[in-house]
Amino acid sequence: MTALPLLLVAHGSRSDAADAVVRSLAAAVAERGLRVEVCYVDVRGPKVVDAVTALQDQGCDGAVVVPAFLAAGYHVRTDLPAQLAEAGADPARFRVTRSMGPDPLLAAAALGRLRGAGYRDGDAVVLAAAGSSDPSAVAQVHASAAMLARRVGRPVPVGFAATGSPSVTELVTRLHDAGERRVAVASWLLAPGVFQNRLLASGADVVAEPLGVHDDVVDAVLKRYAAGAAAVLAA
Repeated sequence: MTALPLLLVAHGSRSDAADAVVRSLAAAVAERGLRVEVCYVDVRGPKVVDAVTALQDQGCDGAVVVPAFLAAGYHVRTDLPAQLAEAGADPARFRVTRSMGPDPLLAAAALGRLRGAGYRDGDAVVLAAAGSSDPSAVAQVHASAAMLARRVGRPVPVGFAATGSPSVTELVTRLHDAGERRVAVASWLLAPGVFQNRLLASGADVVAEPLGVHDDVVDAVLKRYAAGAAAVLAA
């Protein structure tokens, strides 16, 4: 392929457990033979500017920038490009890929986490996302729910843990009231933290773990890298 490093960009969290998942994901990708650096758009360091500057100081004039976000909201579409520009990164050489979702690989990972948590065929399933004020990001979450629905064989509504309606708790209650005996929540989150705790308190019969360092998540990152590396080479 190419020796271009992979710059894995996460939002950043005050939770050490959440940060550990991001770094474990980076390590799992690196095991496939890539150099992987982690940086953040908010909360934690190193920030994007710091990571790009460090690469440039080491003589690296390019990288594949993979946003570790499950949908492309403000941070992916606006904040990340602005921070790369602040670092003086050439967009043709520091190529930003699509966000990690929607992707059938992530839908497969979500189903794997559901089964690991005790999901049974026929259970009602809710896809639980953090939420966004960006309509395009919300549409991408609904597209991801449709991918999961094809795997479980029934509609999968979307509930939100932070921004948006209905909340996960409201949706779980609605499904129980409608006669569903068991409701399973698929976590559309990458790592544990406050939002995952809200899913656990939603009243669902089954709550899956975050996607985390699932093999299909690793493969999704590698797929983004391959597309980005090809674009850099073609520029």
